[in-house]
This record gives sequence, structure tokens and C-alpha cells, in this order.
Amino acid sequence: MIELEKTAVAPEINATKKYVAELIGTMVLVLMGCGSAVIASFYIGNVGIAFAFGLAVLGMVYAIGSISGCHINPAISISMLVAGKLSVKDTAFYVVFQCVGAIIGAGILYAIAIGNPLYSLATSGLGANMYTTYSLASALIAEIVLTFIFVLVVHGSTSERAPKGFAGLSIGLTLVLIHLVAIPIDGTSVNPARSLGPALFVGGTALSQLWLFIVAPIIGGILAAIVWKTFKQK
Repeated sequence: MIELEKTAVAPEINATKKYVAELIGTMVLVLMGCGSAVIASFYIGNVGIAFAFGLAVLGMVYAIGSISGCHINPAISISMLVAGKLSVKDTAFYVVFQCVGAIIGAGILYAIAIGNPLYSLATSGLGANMYTTYSLASALIAEIVLTFIFVLVVHGSTSERAPKGFAGLSIGLTLVLIHLVAIPIDGTSVNPARSLGPALFVGGTALSQLWLFIVAPIIGGILAAIVWKTFKQK
């Protein structure tokens, strides 16, 4: 997330290190963000969960941003590809490693959660994204528009003209804002990998609705890239 406009990935970093960094970053995002919903929601509520996701991204931006750019989100990687900031090869590997990291994060969370005898995967879930109260159309619109906003902030915050050193803060706080709005709608995805990990463990409705949380964020990310490229045109 914190790479500059013309340097999508630092050339001196070994490719494998970049991919592993994306795996670790996405694992942390799922573990801490979904973990706040599964383990601590009674104490911190939706506001606390929103901040957990934002703080996870904020921390990872400064931890691995200089290695991989800290996308930790397929919607961002695909948006960077459309914007010409990431190669096809790196995009493919980023997405694969992000998804693996999300699954590992969800697995670690599940291993921790089952240590509580009151925990039940069927009733407590694993922070999976689902729309139940709101309609399919509402969830679809929310995920496309909110991902668009989020990824547009990523593009703007990492541009050459943006204040240096503040990208993590602006991106993390934007994710907090998005969660404050979208948690009641569908638990907030704006990230296909984040949705994939928990859904694979929870199954059922979470798995049957997973397509929306893959397709909608990717559409939002692509729209953000198109709009950003339009902004950059002279």
C-alpha cells in the first residue's frame, strides 16, 4: 500500500520475500480483525472491531510496506495491476499468497477459539461475511462503493505528491470508517481474501454468499484504478 506512484514494487526485494510478506500481512489482518469479532466483540462492540481491522492494516503497512507494498487484499493488487503499478505475475502471486495467508489466519483464530468450551463454530462463527438483514442488492452496492472509496484512498495516499510517511495512517483510518458503516450490513469485506479464509471454515451461508465478497470488491478496486488514472491524466 505504501509504494510510490512509479515504483510499484521495490526492485531490490526478492520476489519470494514479497509474496511471503503478503501472506503474513493478510494472516495478521484476518487473525486480528476477525479475532476481535469472535473473541472480543462482547467487550469492544462494532466500534472496537472496526478499529481492530484498521489498526491491523496500519501496523502491517509499517511492518511490510517497504517489502511488498502491503496490499494484503486482492482488490488492491488487481487495482494496482489495472493502474499499471504491478505486473501480471506479481498480481497473480500476491493474490494466491494473500488467500493462503487469510486461510492460515482463520485457522489460527479457530484453533484459539475452540479453547473456550462455550465457543461453537455454528453459532459464534469466525467473523465470516454474510448478508442476512440486508438484501443482496444492498450488500453488493455497499461492497462495490466502499471498496472503491478504500482503494481510491490507497492510490491517493501512496502517490508521489502525498505527504510522506502518513499513508498507513490514512489507509488504516479509512478502513475503520468503512467498517463503522458496513459491519451491520454484511460484516464488512472490501477484501476477497479476508472473506475467503473464515468462509472456508464456517461453510453454509458464508460459503454460498462468498462469490459476492469476491466479485464486488474486485469491481470496486478496478473502478478506483480507472478513476485514479483519469485523475492523473494531463
